[in-house]
Amino acid sequence: MARNSNPSVAIQLVLQDGPYDHLRARWEEIEALGADAIYVSDHFVALRSRGDESTYEAMTVLAALAEATERVNIGTMVLGNSFRNPNLVADMARTIDLISGGRMVLGLGSGYVQEEYELYGYDYGTTGSRLRDLEAGLKTIAVRLPELKPPPLRKIPILIGGAGEKVTLRLAAQYADVWNILASDPDVVAHKLAVLDDWCEQVGRDSTEITRSAHVAYGEETTIRDPNPFFELGCTEFVVASGGPDWSLDTLRELLAWRDGLDRSGRPGAGKA
Repeated sequence: MARNSNPSVAIQLVLQDGPYDHLRARWEEIEALGADAIYVSDHFVALRSRGDESTYEAMTVLAALAEATERVNIGTMVLGNSFRNPNLVADMARTIDLISGGRMVLGLGSGYVQEEYELYGYDYGTTGSRLRDLEAGLKTIAVRLPELKPPPLRKIPILIGGAGEKVTLRLAAQYADVWNILASDPDVVAHKLAVLDDWCEQVGRDSTEITRSAHVAYGEETTIRDPNPFFELGCTEFVVASGGPDWSLDTLRELLAWRDGLDRSGRPGAGKA
């Protein structure tokens, strides 16, 4: 499947395991390298900790990131829907969009780490109840965003992460501008894309309106998976993750080299002309 332009490249900064000044020092470097977006995670406990188990709150970090950068899109990958009132989330996202000059991407998910719920006094519920709450939150945010004054500088893109076929992909078809999945096996991703397309048809949505986003390095991975099979399937945003204490950019550089090695038709080639 040929492409008319190169895909976008993003990094997800996992907000744990290191001092804030190390995290802050990476932002301008990421932008200078040519990344298209910086996402931040949203957890109250350090998952799979490799350091001092420090954590940072996502939306306050994102506001600082908005001031420290000029070009890259910035967003959450993804906010736990249960952790904040959805009307407040809309207001926070609108404010960060204004601070950034119109670069906010609002990523949302249902939440899944029981320890976080118990630590902060939230009702963990069930997988089904958290997904129902996510749907209600998405509806509320969609209503609240255009009512805020002043409004955001653009229609804030909604990103939904996850691959559940009965609910999550339906919600993506209804609400998402970007859908993100872990790029593990191309056959699995192809199947999930087909399910997403089917849900789009059922809800009356043009599936081409949704950007397909794929994580090609996550967690402990130190090199990227081959992005080409996922690019051929129609994924056009590619994401690597990096955590503390150093927030290494090695996988980001590797992914950028892949992007910049595509020829103008979007196929593997000798590099940009």
